[in-house]
Amino acid sequence: MTISKASVIVILLKLAGKLPLGVAQAIGRFLGRLGWWLPTNAKTVTKTNLAICFPELDAKAQRALGKASLRHTGETIMEIPLIWEWPVEKCLSLVKEIEGEHLLQNAMNSGKGLILLAPHLGNWELAGLYFSSRYQMAALYSPPHMPEFEDYMINVRGRLGSELVRGDRRGLSRLMTLLREGGVAGILPDQSPRGAGNAYAPFFGMEVRTMTLVSKLAQKSGSNVLATYAERLPDGQGFRIVVRDAEAGIDDPEPVIATTALNKTVETCVRALPEQYQWEYKRLRHRPPGQPNPYYPDRICR
Repeated sequence: MTISKASVIVILLKLAGKLPLGVAQAIGRFLGRLGWWLPTNAKTVTKTNLAICFPELDAKAQRALGKASLRHTGETIMEIPLIWEWPVEKCLSLVKEIEGEHLLQNAMNSGKGLILLAPHLGNWELAGLYFSSRYQMAALYSPPHMPEFEDYMINVRGRLGSELVRGDRRGLSRLMTLLREGGVAGILPDQSPRGAGNAYAPFFGMEVRTMTLVSKLAQKSGSNVLATYAERLPDGQGFRIVVRDAEAGIDDPEPVIATTALNKTVETCVRALPEQYQWEYKRLRHRPPGQPNPYYPDRICR
């Protein structure tokens, strides 16, 4: 009998999901250190991103931040099976405090919907689970290439009733309906979009392709917009949910103004906790046509 790749991945996730938090995080830190010691692509991309985004730091400080970032990324990787496999109550018990609770209350009391921006900062899986435990919520996602694994992912992420919707016309229509009903839409705002629906706006000083979806949803639904992340506390103590205001202009009809505000919102969150951001992602790869690709300087963006 042949076991599919997706089945193997699910089995490994279920096994890893039996670990205690402290053990999972220790393994994750080791994987992160390994990713820095070896000539990995994650290390190369992280160093490139930090050199561009934190030019004020000297080489030693950038190196220390890069090492810390990969350690935290390793922890995130090893925490995901716990968030997917542990009982919901056990996962939620990891949330020790909430910063910005009044912003949530004000947004929900307004009678309008809420767009929650969750960058790849801290443990975004726990943040999603936390908010789906409190509100009627749907989250935008990109489907994996393995249908079997997609079914598993939808199951574990939606076990509190949160909907996962694709970024197609039907999915976006569902998000709009939910927002107009006063619900919550979760969006990862720091992905580099392909195709239409984008504008170029500065992110840490570099013009990059940025989604216009957030501004369009906010304009059409009249929803509030907030940013959030789950900050990892030291020594396996758990997490702090942080909620912040979005920058003014994020719902502006002018795409460049809106995307500039979106990137500034993400940047503010990242600067508050730079070591827990996913710096190994090539966020800066799509620049205006004619500009060099920072990850492949011999290539020109089109």
